This record gives sequence, structure tokens and C-alpha cells, in this order.
Amino acid sequence: MTPSTTAPAVPRPAPPTSLLMGNAADALREKFPPRPVPGLWPTTSVGLQEVLDRLARPPLRPASQSALAARLRGAHRLLEWLQEFPGDSWQSRWRASPGPTDPQTWCDEVIRWADARGLRLVREPELKAGMLALICADVIRMHPAWLTVRRSRHFMLSMSAGRDPDGFARLEAAVPLDQWTSRSGGTARVVICAVLATKGGTVQDCTVGDLMEIRSAASKHWNHATMLAYAWLRAAGQFPPDAPASLSRLETFTGQVSIGDLVDRYQLRCRPVRDVIVDYLTERQPSMDYNSLQGLSRVLASNFWADLERHHPGIDSLALAPEVAEAWKTRLATRTVRRRQPNGTVTEASVPRKDAPTLMMSVRAFYLDLAQWALEEPARWGQHAVRCPFSPVSSKKRQKRQKSWSHQRTRERLPHLPALVRAADQHLKDARARLGAVEAAPAGAEFTVLGEIYRKARTSNWAADPHRTTTAYLQPGRRTDLKAAENRAFWAWATIEVLRHTGIRIEEMLELSHHSILQYQLPTTGEVVPLLQIAPSKTDEERVLLVTPELADVLSAIVCRIRGAGGVVPLVVSYDAAERVWNPPMPLLFQWRVNGEDHVLSVNTIRKALNEVIEAAQLTDAAGELLDYQPHDFRRMFITDAIMNGLPPHIAQVIAGHDDINTTMHYNAVYPSAAIAAHQAFIARRRSLRPGEEYRVPTSEEWEAFLGHFERRKLSLGTCGRSFGSECVHEHACVRCAMLRVDPHERPRLDEIRVNLIARIAEAEREGWLGEVDGLSVSLAAAEDKLAQLDAEQDRRSTAVDLGLPSFPKVVGRASGFST
Repeated sequence: MTPSTTAPAVPRPAPPTSLLMGNAADALREKFPPRPVPGLWPTTSVGLQEVLDRLARPPLRPASQSALAARLRGAHRLLEWLQEFPGDSWQSRWRASPGPTDPQTWCDEVIRWADARGLRLVREPELKAGMLALICADVIRMHPAWLTVRRSRHFMLSMSAGRDPDGFARLEAAVPLDQWTSRSGGTARVVICAVLATKGGTVQDCTVGDLMEIRSAASKHWNHATMLAYAWLRAAGQFPPDAPASLSRLETFTGQVSIGDLVDRYQLRCRPVRDVIVDYLTERQPSMDYNSLQGLSRVLASNFWADLERHHPGIDSLALAPEVAEAWKTRLATRTVRRRQPNGTVTEASVPRKDAPTLMMSVRAFYLDLAQWALEEPARWGQHAVRCPFSPVSSKKRQKRQKSWSHQRTRERLPHLPALVRAADQHLKDARARLGAVEAAPAGAEFTVLGEIYRKARTSNWAADPHRTTTAYLQPGRRTDLKAAENRAFWAWATIEVLRHTGIRIEEMLELSHHSILQYQLPTTGEVVPLLQIAPSKTDEERVLLVTPELADVLSAIVCRIRGAGGVVPLVVSYDAAERVWNPPMPLLFQWRVNGEDHVLSVNTIRKALNEVIEAAQLTDAAGELLDYQPHDFRRMFITDAIMNGLPPHIAQVIAGHDDINTTMHYNAVYPSAAIAAHQAFIARRRSLRPGEEYRVPTSEEWEAFLGHFERRKLSLGTCGRSFGSECVHEHACVRCAMLRVDPHERPRLDEIRVNLIARIAEAEREGWLGEVDGLSVSLAAAEDKLAQLDAEQDRRSTAVDLGLPSFPKVVGRASGFST
């Protein structure tokens, strides 16, 4: 490994790069332009007295007589002032005045003008009331940025009542009451009013482009509110079917762009090489997902050719001289990291680049592909075929290092997994206790929970009820939203439980929907087995997993938490990070409500929630360092634990969704190397005698044996928990066996066994059968221990927060937003 070197930072030219962020928003603005503001419309072309007469009539007339007088005085003075400017309408005169460019002091301009002419004094509040009246009457239309600076607190009520009361009434009927009355809902209505104030028309006339323009002009003030207003109008069916599902994170999502744009962001100087890279990527595109295509474009255009152009100005051919190729390989082996020191200085450190072999193989494949294609299509590719200047790269050392690192992580974290599970459960209980305490406390009051002193905030997101806020200040003053904390604690617990019971990838977990929960009826016994369907992900192959009782409880808790009115799971849209496209609305399980809008949980949110649990657990490794758990660690631990408990590796391969059993064995950290070699030798011998296809996937008989194992575990008192493929080693003394999982519904049968054992012990003592007394006493102690376990489980369920967990037949009823 190359040692890192540190030196003082020196100025260095950054590679010319054009960012792709915001391309999705730019494409949508081009597709959905905002409505243009015409120069003339009827209400802005009327005379002064006609405007004042209209302000004095319903629906523009306010209920208060004093408010009406203030508005008329302010509007009259404003119109008089505007008459001093050129134009054939009030709007054109307003644009010619200093008002649009000076939203902070335009009132001072009007007052100074009136004083200079000796007119009767009109105060600033009256001028603002007059301006509000003119905006509500559609006499003057403002720019969105102007409204964010000088918006009246009466703006929303006056606009909704004076401009389009019927449209706002229809919208209110379609929006949940909690959203409509919340502070976020109030701001969303302000956004809609701002659209009407800038574009005119009614609520029904609002377009996608109008909302996007408002969001761009006033994103700092109304960002979340604009997204909520957009969601309301889209749910009302006001936008076309191809409108974006959400305005969330458009500036950070790139969307799919052309291959030319992917390459041109690095501003390559040599046009012929730029064109061949574009042609090469176009040829590779059908066999790659968009994310891989973008990564390959970065390797070829930035890491390879842009680097060569920086260090060898004027280079114009792929035929590299040996010294040029060797210099590039040397630069590729390391990367420069800039770190800020405690004293404020910045240093540069040269560290080894871990993915250097992968990048080298991509560039080598580029040369070899061009040479091969030149043989097949010489007219198209022949001029680009040159000798590959890079020798083959061996990745064995890197693979061994990666495998060693992966196994070490698993060996360190698997023993601590039960402690992490307990910590996540306790973290959720504590978060729920804090949430219950803040909900019960009045606004501004102090309360103590779990030994911590909080003071509840006085302001609330619900303007009508400040006591509904869940924000509190932990003494001596740290502000905390306890509802958001409880949300993160729940999803951290749910993530740990789902990942450790299934071993699925994080992207597969986030794609789980209500439709993923299935039922399968065993053909032999008719028993219903719950299954979890995993959507195609990395290998483009879907699979189903058996749902354990513990996983069933977790899925039930998730479904119960996200259900909306009437038990319906809301439909949410998600962004496919691999293909850079929005997915259609689906009843996803990992969703939550943010600012009144349902969103799928992001990977960053999941990681943040996991880090909070890990910090609370304080788990350390042998060196005393705090252990960190990544979502993929649970997949490695699941496979390792399954194979340790007797699951055949080739069945573990199918459950994990791996194309190659070697990948599954790579995940298995503690499987003995001798067993791996013996198993591989066994497969090799069998494949030499029989077709290899028989051993790529389990046969139907193997699956029948796998499913039949669960049938043979059924007992009168419950279920035997022995490992797959193992026989009973306790001579069927099930009451004494620790592997027996007693069904709570069979408690009367266990009570009957206990009473019978007591009677038999009394008989044995009476008859002097002392050997029988010892054996029966062991069985009695085991029966009483299992009764105590049932009591403890019942106490745990009775003291837990009642979530109304549905049974599995109800969960798989699929009460989603799709019509059936």
C-alpha cells in the first residue's frame, strides 16, 4: 500500500466540470412553462372610480367597516400616485414605478409624493391595505419574490375570499382537515394565493409551470409549502397525467440526460476522442442501467481522457505512448484528499485509490471493445482501433482484501446483534414515552420524562391549537421535535428487524410495498404460509421469502403505522436512483409524512436513524472503538447465521438472490474453509456426472423438503424451533425441550399438562416411586417455565402501545389506494 504524504495546500486548477444537478427541473420547466402575464386584462384597464366602486362591493368588501375605509383610502392614494407614471393600464404604470424594484420602501415613496403635493396624510398601514385590495381585485399582479418580502398577514384570507371562494372551498373539501388547518397547510394556501396574485385566474387555472415558478422565485420561504400545494392540486386531478409526481428534490435529482450531456460535462477539448467515447457509450447503453452508464462515462471522460488532457496538453489520439500510459497509471493509483486542520489551515494528503484496479479494467475494456468491434464493423470502428497500452489487471489481491475486510466486519458485529436489537427496542420505547409526555403537557409547560427535563414550545404547527406541538426544549435549551425523533426511532427499529430477518438489500427493502405481502397454501396440509415478495433489484430476478412470526409482527406494525383513513395504505412516488426516473405511485411500506406530504424514506434517513440507535447502544469492538452498522452488514450476518444453523448453501443462494454460489460463500464469514473446499469438490464431482443445470437452483423435491420441514415441526403445544434438516435430539420430550415454542392459544392444554404432572408427582410420592418423582419434577419445572414465558409475553403485549396490529389475513388484504 502506498503511504500517504501530507504537504501544505497549494492552489491547483480544478478540472472543468459541468454539474448535472437540476437537469430534471430544467427539463420540466421547458415541458411545463408558466402562464405568461399579458400586458392588458379587463380589471387593470378600468378607471379609478370604477376600481374603488368594485372594492366596496362583495366579495372584495371586508366585513369590518373600518377595514373597508382603510382599504379605500390606501387604494385611492396608490392609484393617484400611479397616475403620475406612463402607461395605458394600472399594471403598466406599476411596472414603470419604483415599486416593483423596491418592495421594502415603496410606501415611503408614496408618502413623500403626497407630502410634496400637500395631500391629506395616508399612513403606511392604509397604503398596505390598499395594495392588498388592488391585488385581490386583480388590478395589479406582482412578482412572486415581491410577495415573499411584503406579504400582508391578511393576504391569504383576503385572496381566498375575494378572488375564488368556490375554488378554495372545493379544495378544502378534498384535503384532510389536519393538513388544511396546520401551519404548513396555511402556507400552502398562501402559495396558491400567490399564484393567483401573479398569474390571475382561479384555483382551477393553476398550472404545473406556475407552481415551479413560485418555487424557484421564493424557494427559501415557501419550499415545503409549494410541494404541499402541488400535491393538493395534483391529487385533485388538475394537472395532466405526465406531470411530475412531486416537486421534491428536483434541484438535486438529475433525471436522465443524453450520453452527449454525460460526456460534455467534463468539457473535453479533443472532439474526435469525445465523439468516440459518446459512440462507445451509446453502443454499451442497452446492456447497462443508467447509473452504471453514468459511472462509466465518468471513468472514460473524467478519470481517463480529461486527466490526460490536463497533464498532456494537445493530446489528440487514443494511441498513447508507453511513458504517457505509465504516468497515467501512476496518477490513478493515488488520489489527493484535502483536510482542514484545527488551526484553520488546509493540507493535502495523497492516499491510495481503492478502486484503481476497477477503473483500469474499465479503460482496458474500452480499448479491447473498440478492437473487437473494428473486426466486426471496420467502416465504423476501424479508425479508432489501436493497441491497448494497458496490461491485464489482476483483481485477486483486491478481492481477497475485500473478503477479509467483509468477514472481519461480520465477525465483529454478529455477536453484538442481539444487543443492538434490544437497544433499538428500548430506544423506540423511550421515544414513545417522550412523545406521550410532550403531547400531554400544555404549551410552554415544563415536564420530566426518563429523568430529563423538557419545556414544551409555545408555538405550534397547528395555528388553531398551540398545544398540539411536539417540539420541546431539553434543558438547558436544545430544541427537539419529539415526534420526529419517535418517527426515526420506529423506522430504525423496523429497518433492523426487516434486514436481520430477511437479509435483503437496502434498496429492496425500500421497494417493499403492501402488495409484497403474500399468502401461500401448502398443497399437502392446506396450511397458509405468509411470504414476502422481493421485487427485482440487482440481479433483475424477483424472489419470495418465508415470513417468520417475528417478521410478521414487524410488517403488521409497519402497515398499521402507515395506514390512512379507512385503513388504506397511501400511494407514494419514489425515485429510482439507478435509472434516474420517478416510479409510479405505489403503496410502499417504508413511507412517512413530511410537511403534510407522504414521502418514501430515503437511504440517508435510514442511515441517520440507525446511527442514533447505535449511539444509544454504545456497542464497541475488541479495541474499544464504537461499532457502526451499515444496512449491508445485516445481509452478511443473515447469510452467515443461516449457514451456521444448517441451511444448505445453495438454498441460501436462492434466498439471498445471488447468481453465483461463490458470492453467497463470500458473504459467509465463519463457514470453515475445509467445508467450503469439500462442498465445492462435491459439486464438481456431481457436475462431472450429471448436467450442471440441476445444481444451479434447488429442485422441486428440495423445495418440498424445505417446506415440509415446517410441517414436521407442528406439535400439539405449538412449534418446534429446531434447525432445517435436523431431527429431534431430545427423544420427543417436548415439554422439557428448550426448542418448543408454545402457541398462546394452547395455554389451556399446557395448564392441563401441569395439573396432570402435579397429580402424578403426588401419586409417585405416595407410592414411594422416588425415581419417577425426579423425572416428573423436571417436566413440571419445564412446564411452569413455559407458562412463565407466556405470562411475560402477555405482559409485554399489554404494556406496549396499542397499535391495533392486524392479523396476517387482514394485512394481506391489500387495502391500498388501487381500485379493485
